[in-house]
Amino acid sequence: MDDKILVVDDEHEIADLVELYLQNENYTVFKFYNAREAVACIENMELDLAILDIMLPDVNGLTICQKIREKHSYPVIMLTAKEAETDKITGLTLGADDYITKPFRPLELVARVKAQLRRYKKYNSAPTAGENVIIHAGLVININTHECSLNEKPLSLTPTEFEILRILCERKGNVVSSEQLFHELWKDEYYNKNNNTITIHIRHLREKMGDTADNPKYIKTVWGVGYKIER
Repeated sequence: MDDKILVVDDEHEIADLVELYLQNENYTVFKFYNAREAVACIENMELDLAILDIMLPDVNGLTICQKIREKHSYPVIMLTAKEAETDKITGLTLGADDYITKPFRPLELVARVKAQLRRYKKYNSAPTAGENVIIHAGLVININTHECSLNEKPLSLTPTEFEILRILCERKGNVVSSEQLFHELWKDEYYNKNNNTITIHIRHLREKMGDTADNPKYIKTVWGVGYKIER
């Protein structure tokens, strides 16, 4: 396994532990305790995933995430304090794909890493022959090329947003719960009802599509159940 993973955390014990668990899975790890060295790595290395602590002594992880997204599309997982809900939302808004709160189980983080890399590789794999396109009310999703447009205008979606929209469109007319979406995207067992990652990604999708929760044209919330796109 040649995947290269950036780990940035000023808490040496946490960074060292994450490095150990990832190396046990045969990942190549670039570990840093500060943002300055991490940014240099981002600029000079071809990476496959980044794990960023938000609270760093020089530049915070949110700024690093933003810098990554200027040039790169590989997955970013944020490490956040348990009570820092605003940081979680900000991180996802700036382009992070997932977050995990401290303290966390190392095996949970490894599972998240594997899920993100699987999806990223699938998202960036070469398209197979033939078109595989979903069309719905001005929305066009090309599954092979991973391109999406709405009323002939391109939509710039993260891999997570693209997958959520694809799943909802493939099952249009049916409700898909947040838990179902979570498991299809991350394929792990660490879902809990307090995890609002899907909710935030749905919000971003609506914003990009000019949709609203109160009067949805596309993504409808079925309260207490999940989300659906009407036929």
